Amino acid sequence: MLTILGFAMIATFLVLIMLKKMSPIAALVLIPALFCVFVGKGAQLGDYVLDGVTSLAPTAAMLMFAIVYFGVMIDVGLFDPIVRAILKFCKADPLRIVVGTAVLAAIVSLDGDGSTTFMITVSAMYPLYKRLKMSLVVMTGVAAMANGVMNTLPWGGPTARAATALKLDASDIFIPMIPALAVGLLGVFTLAYVLGRRERKRLGVLTLGEVLVEEKETDTETETVLVGAGAAGGTGTGKKALATGGSGSGTDADVHPDGPAADEPEDDERLAGLDPNRTTLRPGLYWFNALLTVTLLTAMIMEWLPIPVLFLLGAALALTVNFPHMPDQKARLGAHAENVLNVAGMVFAAAVFTGVLTGTGMVDNMANWLVDNIPDGMGPHMAFVTGVLSIPLTYFMSNDGFYFGVLPVLAEAGQAHGVSSLEIARASLVGQPLHMSSPLVPAVYVLVGMAKVEFGDHTRFVVKWAALTSLVILAAGMLFGII
Repeated sequence: MLTILGFAMIATFLVLIMLKKMSPIAALVLIPALFCVFVGKGAQLGDYVLDGVTSLAPTAAMLMFAIVYFGVMIDVGLFDPIVRAILKFCKADPLRIVVGTAVLAAIVSLDGDGSTTFMITVSAMYPLYKRLKMSLVVMTGVAAMANGVMNTLPWGGPTARAATALKLDASDIFIPMIPALAVGLLGVFTLAYVLGRRERKRLGVLTLGEVLVEEKETDTETETVLVGAGAAGGTGTGKKALATGGSGSGTDADVHPDGPAADEPEDDERLAGLDPNRTTLRPGLYWFNALLTVTLLTAMIMEWLPIPVLFLLGAALALTVNFPHMPDQKARLGAHAENVLNVAGMVFAAAVFTGVLTGTGMVDNMANWLVDNIPDGMGPHMAFVTGVLSIPLTYFMSNDGFYFGVLPVLAEAGQAHGVSSLEIARASLVGQPLHMSSPLVPAVYVLVGMAKVEFGDHTRFVVKWAALTSLVILAAGMLFGII
């Protein structure tokens, strides 16, 4: 019964948010609360929620102060050279911009933290997508998949968890997987190229100057860009026109009158990132801010302090040095308050979902049911089975739940048929491209929140492509004899 209710709860949540019948925050709170009552454990709901909140509180704190920190860095112009370099490379060509998004996300992912990757990637690329009226959901999807592949780095989390759970060396797991992961990353770049060609076909190749001139001519109009359709236009001249979903947009999302960007004004505050004369720039402190950021990322990788503490200290220092006057500090905090509230709210709402899923025993029953139903004839192929199962399981479960709860069971079953734990551990990394878009991953709310994309739109677009990327990695691993 718990197994059925667990799958039913997840399915209900996904259907409601993808159909936009409920907001993600409401769905993350109300659906698990309702199912907790169905299970007959309504009296323990408070304990489950508090357990979930306790486990995710450090993550929420990290995201809150990380948003403030990177928001300040954007305000003072730290990333302006990156934007200018991308502009120079992309030349307002949608194809180059989408490919550039994938490359940038992959490079920044070397720090091992998804939230940081998404903040930097969206901060750099968002102005380009908005100015050129490109599909924001393409940006979130490509960034999530690139980060998902790179998330398998030993310091990224999954590899370390697999090594700990199975008492293996992380390098023995990761290094042999590099060729397969490289193929997966190449697959993401190829997909970015295809999606970029769709955007180029729909919008044409513009110059940034043409776009800016047109915006000045139409600055009294309300933008009708719908994230579901990708963007308005399609004429190749940058003219506004109501786009239709699916056809040539590369989003595969439906046009909806309540789309995330339907009511956004043209003068989105973050478009000031292209303004070289904004008042928040601090060119005299550029190298201080660059050194502070490099030091912060190094401290994260070296684990000198817990990540929430690092971002708390970094945000306080960045505000104090760049904006020494109290009114300016309040203005900067106010400017980023919306993102902070949205992301923190999502994280704590997700704590209700994970608390109920774990506390009621649903997640354990679901995992055991899947493992128990593996045909006996698949025993010698447990590495393949693990790779396939990692795709849905790491989407529906936290990495901790999968790697510490399910993976040891799969490894034990594999050993009984002569399959080594190393092969099982490597195969368990296959599902990470999809995992990074799971509703249980706090970083994804940073991605969709900063990009102003509905989570349901992002999910509809990314699931099939991320699952395909995972299967490409699995196929490459088997072809190279790694798995």
